[in-house]
Amino acid sequence: MFSAASPVIGDSRTQSSGGSGLQPHGRDFLLLRAAAGCVCRRCRFRVAAEMAAPGDGGTGSGSGSGLKRLAAAGDLRSVLITSVLNLERLEVDLFRGQHHWVPATRRLFGGQIVGQALVAAARAVSRDLQAHSLHCYFVRAGDPKVPVLYEVERTRTGKSFSVRSVKAIQHGKPIFICQASFQLAQQSPVQHQFTMPTVPPPEELLTQEELIEKFLQNPNLAERYRKHLNKIQAEDVPIDIKPVNPPDIFCAQPQEPKQFFWVRARGYIGETDMKVHCCVAAYISDYAFLGTALLPHRQYNIKFMVSLDHSMWFHAPFRSDHWMLYECESPWAGGCRGLVHGRLWRRDGVLAVTCTQEGVIRVEENPNQSKL
Repeated sequence: MFSAASPVIGDSRTQSSGGSGLQPHGRDFLLLRAAAGCVCRRCRFRVAAEMAAPGDGGTGSGSGSGLKRLAAAGDLRSVLITSVLNLERLEVDLFRGQHHWVPATRRLFGGQIVGQALVAAARAVSRDLQAHSLHCYFVRAGDPKVPVLYEVERTRTGKSFSVRSVKAIQHGKPIFICQASFQLAQQSPVQHQFTMPTVPPPEELLTQEELIEKFLQNPNLAERYRKHLNKIQAEDVPIDIKPVNPPDIFCAQPQEPKQFFWVRARGYIGETDMKVHCCVAAYISDYAFLGTALLPHRQYNIKFMVSLDHSMWFHAPFRSDHWMLYECESPWAGGCRGLVHGRLWRRDGVLAVTCTQEGVIRVEENPNQSKL
């Protein structure tokens, strides 16, 4: 149903060695050819698919020694495609997903669950349908020590629109529910959009890692904040991020609840089924999103912050491995909740995606001290 070059949407298949030696186009054979720089275009896709397939233990994690061998062989495919969003099919409309990156909170990253759920839903529709919206609720904390099962229900298949319901399950209980809607492409004379904000291009900005290095060079930085920044620096987040207006970490003054990031998936994804790029955008959309609501309240220490729900609308084709401007703003916070809106803009000014999220935000009543 889907291209083998798109392992996110295509099936996960177990691999067989077929004997004790290296088999032509087998996993080890392909890796050796890749390391030698002599893998043809067709085989490069096979290499990525091989490494994204379930491992010897049948877990389908795609993030163990196979992925490391692939990286050593010089593969440039995004880990979001080869591992993070590549689900193992257990049965018709039943999938298993693994974890690539777990935040310092030791809770599952919400963007991973949203992205994997959209992958599961996309595998239950025909190729000519494209994702146009999703609406999700996080109902229980996820356990990073065990995989997540995704159960898809084919709620409705219509002529123009089709709906798939996805339930993410751990320990026999749902931790997340999602409704995803897909549409057959249709033309209309009714079209308009906002104007993209004017900001510096990504080439003129520092990455998040470079900014952290800059902060860490300050000899007066308090040790607790130095440890926190080092922990962020050590996280293996598969996203390239360039903040446009990074907050001054040495200042606790309230700021306008608005921020901009240039974002893209790390690694190569390429021209493929747009549903693949929508799944990657779903992963990216949750990163640092809710924190926008805290910018006017930087004098407080965060005790607890988690997502409650997340919605997305996909407006126009885009490449998730190309720089996009993520415009984030928070129109309201109160009652231990914060609301954020987001827009993902292509570099040519086209509005590609709109996002909305609400989350729980609990802070310590006493304002924090200076970071210096």
